[in-house]
Amino acid sequence: MIEDKVDISKFQDEVKPIDIKYYLIKYSRYWPLYVTSIFLGLIITFLFHRYSVEEYEVQGSILIKQNSSPEMKILDRSNIFSGSYRLENDILLLTSKNLAAEALKDLNFNVTYYASTNIKEVELYDQSPIYVEVDPEFPQMEMGEITFTMVSEDEFVLTKEESGFFDFLNAKAAGPVDEAILNRTFRFGEQIVSDKSKFTIHKVKNIKPKDKLSFVVHNTMNIIDEYSRAIVVRPINSYGTVLQVTMVTKVVEKGRDYVNALMDSYIEYNLKEKNQMTENTLSFLDEQLYIVEDSLKAVERRMLNFKVQNKLMDINSEFGGVLGNMQTLEDQIQTIDFQLQYYKSLQTYLIEKGKDYSDILAPSLVGIDDGLLNSLVSNLIAVSLNRRSLLSVVNETHPNVKELDDQISKLRENIFENINNLVQNTENRKNQALVKLEQEDNEFAKLPKAESDYMGLSREFKLRENLYNYLLEKRAEAGIAKASNISDNSVLDYARMGSLIFPKKAQNYGLAFGLGLFIPLGFLLIYHYLNNKIVDQVQLKNVLRIPLLGTIGYSTKETNLLVQDHPKSMVTESFRSLRSALFYIESEKACKKILITSSVSGEGKTFVSINLASAMALSGKKTLLIGLDLRRPKISEYLGVKSETGLSNYLIGKAERDEIIVNTAFDNLSVVPSGPIPPNPAELLLKDKMTEFLNSLDEDFDVIVMDTPPIGLVSETMDLMRFSDINLYIVRQDYTHKRYLLMINDLYANDQVDNIYAVFNGLKAGVDVYDFGGYNYGYGYNYSYMKRNEYTGTYYDQEDRKEGAQWLKKFLAKFRV
Repeated sequence: MIEDKVDISKFQDEVKPIDIKYYLIKYSRYWPLYVTSIFLGLIITFLFHRYSVEEYEVQGSILIKQNSSPEMKILDRSNIFSGSYRLENDILLLTSKNLAAEALKDLNFNVTYYASTNIKEVELYDQSPIYVEVDPEFPQMEMGEITFTMVSEDEFVLTKEESGFFDFLNAKAAGPVDEAILNRTFRFGEQIVSDKSKFTIHKVKNIKPKDKLSFVVHNTMNIIDEYSRAIVVRPINSYGTVLQVTMVTKVVEKGRDYVNALMDSYIEYNLKEKNQMTENTLSFLDEQLYIVEDSLKAVERRMLNFKVQNKLMDINSEFGGVLGNMQTLEDQIQTIDFQLQYYKSLQTYLIEKGKDYSDILAPSLVGIDDGLLNSLVSNLIAVSLNRRSLLSVVNETHPNVKELDDQISKLRENIFENINNLVQNTENRKNQALVKLEQEDNEFAKLPKAESDYMGLSREFKLRENLYNYLLEKRAEAGIAKASNISDNSVLDYARMGSLIFPKKAQNYGLAFGLGLFIPLGFLLIYHYLNNKIVDQVQLKNVLRIPLLGTIGYSTKETNLLVQDHPKSMVTESFRSLRSALFYIESEKACKKILITSSVSGEGKTFVSINLASAMALSGKKTLLIGLDLRRPKISEYLGVKSETGLSNYLIGKAERDEIIVNTAFDNLSVVPSGPIPPNPAELLLKDKMTEFLNSLDEDFDVIVMDTPPIGLVSETMDLMRFSDINLYIVRQDYTHKRYLLMINDLYANDQVDNIYAVFNGLKAGVDVYDFGGYNYGYGYNYSYMKRNEYTGTYYDQEDRKEGAQWLKKFLAKFRV
């Protein structure tokens, strides 16, 4: 019943299980393409590695120590040191141009040396046999590559090498060259001078005549900028204070030397900043010592002259106590004056300076032991130093700089408040000491005039001597502090070895292998996805809903009468297999009528009709081949019979039945040509005379093969199927579109055609493409099962081959779809 049938016109939308084995076998057949693609990928990768300039990564690490003391946190009223230590400033400093300039001072990076090989150009660095000494005071022109060629034992010539097509593979730099120094002969140690250049070339190692190398002179600022950008600094982890200094370089030794020099320059910079306060103290003490020393010598000379003039030997011991008290009070007043001078100079310094207080003297270094003032000034110096370090890499609008400015303002206010209190207290102590000194001075006035004057000179000498000794003591303490000072930070690991980061050989070879495999596979998948033609039996079975009766191989013979002319060929054997399958179908029929059709023209239905009829005739069956394709008749042409009189003549009543049945040159095979092409073939085949004609053939023939028009193009084929016992639907490999099969599937599903079977025509042999281990369907025999058997050549005739193209056909056969 039609209503019981399932409409499978939309079968292409059904979800079908994926047959992994089928796809593995299908795409593994293209292994030569995969091998070729992988081989090419590996060769390209090898050449890329061979001609690429390798790049390495060198690393070192620095330990950043926290130097904030607990008392600094307690005494800081603004709580500015309560936050965690941050490494941003140190990272910015390590990547700054100022520090890069310091690191490059002791490295000869302003000249790069190259040696050319047959493969690529490499940088020599410390292996160069020559050394170019550039005058740092001369404004050198930054030049491109200069070729150095030895002429004799001590002479050489400088030339310019012309750029080549493959210079993009070299490590050298391109640029202008000072023409004034080119093509001239020079000697080692001779100064090479022009308006744009000034340098000297020295021999470091032995170099033979005619040997060549090249060098490039760089601009100092460009080198500093290049290396400051080449450094990458990052914390090793989030909870520590260790910074990793990394650089990518083409020469491991060069990168290693620069990273180590940069870390050493950072340590020296940190120590220099830390010693700045001590150096300021020493400078202040030296200035005071110079002044006090001059005054002390002057007083000493006056005392000596006074004693000589007045012939004084000793002073009356009676007034020794008074003199001692006066001396103590004067020392105390001198110390108080020194403290007041420091406080006032500190106030003036804080008022006149903007925001940089790194040069301020700490109170403890000049003998002032006030704990609060010392802590506040130390905090101010530390914050100011941090600000100055930060400004070396950022501008004043940076958020971190503004934060430090706020800290400095709060500390400055606290110091001002503390100094005002200290000045007031110190002046009170000075007034008290002056009152006591006046009392002692009245006692001292009772001495005789000469002795009184001498005592006055002695007091002045003692005062200046004590101050001088005090300053000497403080200077010695500051010197010891400077000598014992060390940097807060330290180098944890120096850069030693480099790791190759470009090219990554193992990764590239793996990528080449993967791309070599998957690129052709991807193209094949895309091609097969976009290919709407039937390419194999498995695909045909998935698309087609009618049974597959057999397969017909692809013939390379030049004749269409394959069964008659080449009875031992493999394609002929496939027709015999199809004949055997047909004998089992409708076997009770005395005369079998077999209708052969297809979707469109060109699928081989006429070829199958002729050879199937020939196979039937060879089996002893009396066979008649009828050409029912009245629109494009070809049977007469293929069989070599006359077509002036045929079926169309009979149907219009202008010929008798026996007149249109033509015996062929082959036994048991007759043919009914189509005859002249009529104007109305569809209506002509519907006449009752057509029925009468076919019924009259049952007694005379055992098999009737009807070659009909394509069912997908004309309507009369459907009408002719009512006369046939078996209907064969021809599908041609790599020709029939999948969409053509939708109509026959619908007809079959709706019971509009009966006893219809598919024949897969035109299978190309050569590599056993289609025997998917049990994937052949229907009753037919698939010739390709035996194609690869080495004994088939003694059983079947070989297909025609051109010996000159034998290897090409074998290779192309690997890629047949």
